[in-house]
Amino acid sequence: RPRRFGKSLTLSTLDAMFSGKVELFKGLAAEKWVAEQSKHPSPVLRFDMSLMKSSNADGLEQTLMETINRLALELELKTPSKTLEGMFQDILLNLYKRDGKIVVLIDEYDKPMLDNIGNIEKANAVRQVLRSFYTVLKGCDDYLRFVMLTGISKFSKTGVFSAMNNLQDISMNRRYGDIVGYTQEELEKTFVNWITQTANELSLDRRELLGKIKDYYDGFSFDGETQLYNPFSILNFLFEGEFSNYWYESGSPSFIVEYMKQHAVRDPEEYCGITVKRNFTSTQEIEQADPVSFLYQAGYLTIKEKEEQQLTLDYPNREVRDSISSMYLEHVYHVESYGALGSQIWKALKAHDIAKVVELYNIALSGIPYDDYKDQGEIWYRSLFLMLLRGAGVTANGEAHTNKGRPDVIAHFPEQVIVLEFKYAEGSSEIGSKRAEGEKQIQEKNYAKPYEAENREITTAVIVINGKKREAVL
Repeated sequence: RPRRFGKSLTLSTLDAMFSGKVELFKGLAAEKWVAEQSKHPSPVLRFDMSLMKSSNADGLEQTLMETINRLALELELKTPSKTLEGMFQDILLNLYKRDGKIVVLIDEYDKPMLDNIGNIEKANAVRQVLRSFYTVLKGCDDYLRFVMLTGISKFSKTGVFSAMNNLQDISMNRRYGDIVGYTQEELEKTFVNWITQTANELSLDRRELLGKIKDYYDGFSFDGETQLYNPFSILNFLFEGEFSNYWYESGSPSFIVEYMKQHAVRDPEEYCGITVKRNFTSTQEIEQADPVSFLYQAGYLTIKEKEEQQLTLDYPNREVRDSISSMYLEHVYHVESYGALGSQIWKALKAHDIAKVVELYNIALSGIPYDDYKDQGEIWYRSLFLMLLRGAGVTANGEAHTNKGRPDVIAHFPEQVIVLEFKYAEGSSEIGSKRAEGEKQIQEKNYAKPYEAENREITTAVIVINGKKREAVL
């Protein structure tokens, strides 16, 4: 599952359950099971791979050995072996002999590899250490009652776990589709008082607030059936009482930025509604995965539709769509002060000042390195414009379907709708004809009509890109 989805909390819950901590489960569905378990608690070994040194294989091996030594000291067990594998076997065997079958919980199993995603040689060396460590679990299967591993990436059976054919990958299993995250029912039932309070604070009725929460934070699906809210974003929204990109603002992981530098990640718009094979995540390790597989595992794409042989992926919600736009502007195109620029574009759009919008857009274009303009056409310029809007929190759609066509950009405000058509001219001599072509298209295909019944003011305009000068004009 993506970061901030409750993986660590899930392991903490399992730890408490197997340890028989019945006082933590009063009134809950698990209370009876935990009460029975408390009569004969299982020994639990827990490893958090995010705490291990991972800059190189030797450092990882050393910190794993130190962790086992610490656990052995706490449990008053001896680990006479001198190798990592031997020490792990020692603690498992001796703990089993003394206390019975063991529960092993491993959090962020892939973190050391993700930390080296920009260096395949280091990633492979780290993977070898992890493979040796995890393979011990297969050899000690008779000593184990339950094992669970969590991580961001869906593991490949040709990599870290190549020797562990007894593991069951439940990442996309429909029985566990709601194992983390909040369903709609859980959101409305568990947070009913918070929702009422927030609705009052924001002067919204309950249904209107729930609709906005859904737009911002719902839409994750890992089985193609169950829809989930990001729990981190929901908790922060209800506490702060305002809509914001909490998931992204909690820290953009360095491994995502490193991957974007190493691979040809396309413009965000190109991933909307993309279709893939059912096994699209299983073929390669995360650092060598294609961008679609990577973006799914990192949480930026999710399953929207499931068919017999293929899946349709898209961005789960507004928060994620806005977040990837911000990440792209900052780390791919290095647009300086993109947040401030986007905010000014937002104000200019709201004031119907399309000329100011174009002026600000050209400021963004002027800061993009020359090489990034090579062979770029209308789609690229439109995508960059949409990224600026979304990075600033504007509700904007690209190529939204109408019964007669697809306008390039639609920006939504409570009192108005702005419909923009982009056209690409090879040089100054084509600008006039391209502008006229765009205006005719808006009129003939009546792009504004779907919004006329909404009682909102409608503004239409054509933005022409002068490809030779690499600038936008009205």
